[in-house]
Amino acid sequence: MTAILELRNIRGGYGTIDVLHGVNLAVEPGQVHALLGPNGAGKTTTLGVCSGQIVPSGGQLVVSGREVQGATSDALARAGVCLVPEGRGIFPNLTVAENLRMFTHAGASFSDVQDKAFGQFPRLKERRKQVAGTMSGGEQQMLAMARAIATEPALLLLDELSMGLAPLIVEELYERVAEMAAQGVSILVVEQFAQAVLGVADIASIMLHGRVTRTGPPTEIAEELAEAYLGTTADLTPV
Repeated sequence: MTAILELRNIRGGYGTIDVLHGVNLAVEPGQVHALLGPNGAGKTTTLGVCSGQIVPSGGQLVVSGREVQGATSDALARAGVCLVPEGRGIFPNLTVAENLRMFTHAGASFSDVQDKAFGQFPRLKERRKQVAGTMSGGEQQMLAMARAIATEPALLLLDELSMGLAPLIVEELYERVAEMAAQGVSILVVEQFAQAVLGVADIASIMLHGRVTRTGPPTEIAEELAEAYLGTTADLTPV
């Protein structure tokens, strides 16, 4: 089975400074792959490469078996790659409905976009006339996720989904992540806080200093993060 996403010895960063130093990583069809590590490890830069926002200085970026390094963000989006960035990336001055309407440009009808969004997040239907920037952080993240679902992505990239949110909201969001994976969407999710994602991940990787240092089952990765990388004995085992 062909991986949806492969990074082969990827190097890259900003200007002349490489942040990534030979990253190897793969996401299989319908898989939730958690990329974990501390701030500054290179996780967000990796998503930047995957989404076409950062052109790698070396290595190969492969989407659905085709080398695409150097492809623009627009081209990768048309190929089914969708990024939900840290900070959500919604339009705060538009209403919920207006935000969703922005995602009809690819040809989907507004009613279809709304049906998918409100089916996954019924709370957004109640807020459809509300200006997005006045909603809670959790509701804004739901809107960002709903817009992503509306594009019917083959590969979803999630950057720090849990940041600043209450645990119950995070749990609800990751339930939606699991449902999307069950429907065949491949998902690469970056998190600093492992416990938030390991319960739904099929596989997890640890990133340190611009390299993936370990990939394995979530239970094993949780133990290594707690013992070796986060400097804590806290229980990070998936629940």
